[in-house]
Amino acid sequence: MTSDERGTIIGGDGLARPPWAAVDPLLQEYYDTEWGMPVRDEQGLFERISLEAFQAGLSWATILRKRPAFRAAFHNFEPETVAAFTDDDVERLMLDTGIVRNRMKIKAAITNANATIALRKDGGLVGFVWSFQPEVTPSPRTHAEIATTSPESIALSKALRAKGFAFVGPTTMHALMEAIGMIDTHLVDSHRRGSSGVWTELP
Repeated sequence: MTSDERGTIIGGDGLARPPWAAVDPLLQEYYDTEWGMPVRDEQGLFERISLEAFQAGLSWATILRKRPAFRAAFHNFEPETVAAFTDDDVERLMLDTGIVRNRMKIKAAITNANATIALRKDGGLVGFVWSFQPEVTPSPRTHAEIATTSPESIALSKALRAKGFAFVGPTTMHALMEAIGMIDTHLVDSHRRGSSGVWTELP
């Protein structure tokens, strides 16, 4: 049986978690305290979009371990500051061993900072992203039952690209929607199921 086919794992503390959050202490803390909780501030959401983009092709554990360095390198993901980054900043970041040194992803973060600022005239990034929240949320019992895209993540990806964002593909946006509580993909018997408060009635 693969980890995808398994349901939750009961930890030493007696709490049920999915396999990906059941072993690594850093991932367990992230799962228990942050993943799936609503993010409704612009700076926080811009950070999540940026980190999800940097994660593409890598493990989330890698990004999570580098998160303090990312925050230092990108000035806590303050949109105005990142939007003002120059080619010299790109070169500085390419020499920063604490982050993922991918030129296209670094430039995408700068592009997305500018797009975030531009969205303010249309109600802002938070309202824009959350407008794609689906009417119902999944009820997975194993990781294998969790989709990697959805009609909403495809639509969100297309809409963000139209607004000038980069590295916001449907799979990346689906991961974002999971991480910020727009959908609840905690396994049904996880101790975190329903913890976001976004979904008052869960299947």
